[in-house]
Amino acid sequence: MSASVLFDAPGPRARRRHALLTVVGVILLVAILAVVVRKMYTANQLQASMWEPFVTDRSVWRDYLLKGLVGTLKAAAISIVFAGVFGLVFGIGRLSQLAPVRWVCGIVVEFFRAVPVLLMMIFAYFGIYTQTSFFSADTAPLAAVVTGLTLYNGSVIAELVRSGVFALPKGQGEAGLSIGLTPSQVLRSIQLPQALTAMLPALIGQFVVILKDSALGYAVTYGELLTWSKTLGSAFSNTVPAYIVCAILFILMNYALTKLATLVQRRLSRRGRAVVATPGALTATVDQESTLGGEDVVQTDPTETGR
Repeated sequence: MSASVLFDAPGPRARRRHALLTVVGVILLVAILAVVVRKMYTANQLQASMWEPFVTDRSVWRDYLLKGLVGTLKAAAISIVFAGVFGLVFGIGRLSQLAPVRWVCGIVVEFFRAVPVLLMMIFAYFGIYTQTSFFSADTAPLAAVVTGLTLYNGSVIAELVRSGVFALPKGQGEAGLSIGLTPSQVLRSIQLPQALTAMLPALIGQFVVILKDSALGYAVTYGELLTWSKTLGSAFSNTVPAYIVCAILFILMNYALTKLATLVQRRLSRRGRAVVATPGALTATVDQESTLGGEDVVQTDPTETGR
């Protein structure tokens, strides 16, 4: 019934119109792809010699692509951990019963959500880390990338935590309060675990954003996959194939992360799934136990419960 209210099934004319628009869209996509391939062919970027180094020369992977993969995964892994902690702390802070804590956490979250990631990386690198002797020339770029990714994505995760808790039924919190738990105990023990499970798809989507945004590290001379792919293209004069391989590697990493998130979500859903027994099944179980045990079992009518 809700589907019929929210969405009207298209009629014959609408279906024909949708089919026509689909065909036009496919034709436009094929035409654009043909133009791109023609341009690449004209620029001699589709020749076999351009792609041969990826198969015959081990240094392409050892000295360029694998180094870039390690740099990307290192920055993404550290940022995911820090952003998760940041988002959890400030998300709980925005749900605090203390107004000053809510205000401070709200200001921090809204500020870092509004500032572009690239700007935070550049400011952290040139304004902080290169001005101190604690960070070396090798660690300062990584620290700047992690700082930018942590502050922005941690703020987004904090909003996910807050919205996930608010999306829960009010009865969850009221049930906890009714058995004597404090509001903070209700948040930690009842609401937060359910909210984290419910927001897992959005959370993994944010982790994918962290992985992709690590490519912005080129602005602070961090050696990640995109930077090393550009260097590879300059060294072997095959810039376009190098960028295409880089894009394929990013797609594979994001796909693997998404599949991992799907498996985790399914596992959590199975763990939290409750078995519901109907009165008929309960009566059948009681009858079976009375037959096997040879004992008299008093069966009650489920409709008389509570009388």
